Amino acid sequence: MGRAGQRRTIVQKYGGTSVGSVERVERVADRIAETVRNGHRVAVVVSAMGHSTDALVDLAKQIMPIPVPRELDALLATGEQVSAALLAMALCKRGMHGVSLTGWQVPLLTDEVHGAAHIDRIVGHRIETLLEAGDVPVLCGFQGIASGDVTTLGRGGSDTTAVALAAHLRADVCEIYTDVRGVFTTDPRVVSDARKLPCVLYDEMLELAGLGAQVLHPRAVEVAKHFGVPLVVKSTFESDGGTEIVSEIEDDGSRIEGRESVTGIAFLRDVAKVVVVSLPLEKHGLAVIFGALASERINVDVIVQSVVTESDIDLSFTVQEDDALRTLNLVQYLQDRLGFRDVVLETGLGKVSIVGAGMISNPGVAAEMFGYLADASIPIRMVSTSEIKVSCIIAADLVDTAVQALHASFFTAIETAL
Repeated sequence: MGRAGQRRTIVQKYGGTSVGSVERVERVADRIAETVRNGHRVAVVVSAMGHSTDALVDLAKQIMPIPVPRELDALLATGEQVSAALLAMALCKRGMHGVSLTGWQVPLLTDEVHGAAHIDRIVGHRIETLLEAGDVPVLCGFQGIASGDVTTLGRGGSDTTAVALAAHLRADVCEIYTDVRGVFTTDPRVVSDARKLPCVLYDEMLELAGLGAQVLHPRAVEVAKHFGVPLVVKSTFESDGGTEIVSEIEDDGSRIEGRESVTGIAFLRDVAKVVVVSLPLEKHGLAVIFGALASERINVDVIVQSVVTESDIDLSFTVQEDDALRTLNLVQYLQDRLGFRDVVLETGLGKVSIVGAGMISNPGVAAEMFGYLADASIPIRMVSTSEIKVSCIIAADLVDTAVQALHASFFTAIETAL
């Protein structure tokens, strides 16, 4: 993080709520100007204002129910241009030389997958020149360019832009400013007494983000871990130290045995389950089905197979509900080739997960979770585990009840011990 008084290179990212109005843009400009006047070099990444991206998607769907991906990217990228230009103006008003830059002006080069592009590299000479001159580059997050066409990185892509920029600049820290004070043990909107965590491991944050915690995008955490980018999640609207995302947590003597078995609880409400009935093993159906899904960039989560006969299995897996019909159509297309009996789609499901690096050395945490859910009369439909997480598929309308029961059970004991 650098020593006190040392000139640092800082990347600050501001989400849609942070720049959701002119008044908020002005407030963000004050924060940036103060950081610059303290002697630091600051590069900024911004999201589109408020819910403007949703409004642009709605406009596109009024023209075409399924918009052309290339043109949708060209449309959605305009949202960040508005907030970047306004913030650059606000900085100029404060005596700073703010310079707004689109993804293609940087340029930020991506692959050619519209709507879900991955960053290949940043050609950052222009940004570095601006920083050396004491200027403040304000980048449009969420967007890049591939073969001359505008691309977007998908929901949460501005986080990834900021972390990739911080990695390129070898920044001292990447500060993610949002409408919450940091990373909590779970969503405070569901559990009012959820606690803010002072620090979280990269691996824990990667699991939490992938399992539904919306404070950071999973790809941003992945890039931060890979390049060792120091990350801090802070509130735009409150003075708070936020939450640091780190590679290791020093024991300051305040921890108790088993305290960190569960670090946080994440959840999703929009899960769908696909069941492929009597899939013949000899046709390598698993490779064919999941290869086809991967080629369409459909993320598969929980996977369970059960033996029906020596030659057949039933295959169950989950996807996001937004991908459910596309997944169903794709699997049905493969039925004649693979010879399975049927495919069944079930919607209205959710997922609740516990995450914590301490699970590795604390056996029995999964059993505790299952017991707490049973006590709350919540049936478990599917289970997925890793070294540091346990996820349960349940009915979507029971997700809030499950999260509240698990939080009360796991974290009340900690508070009592402390």
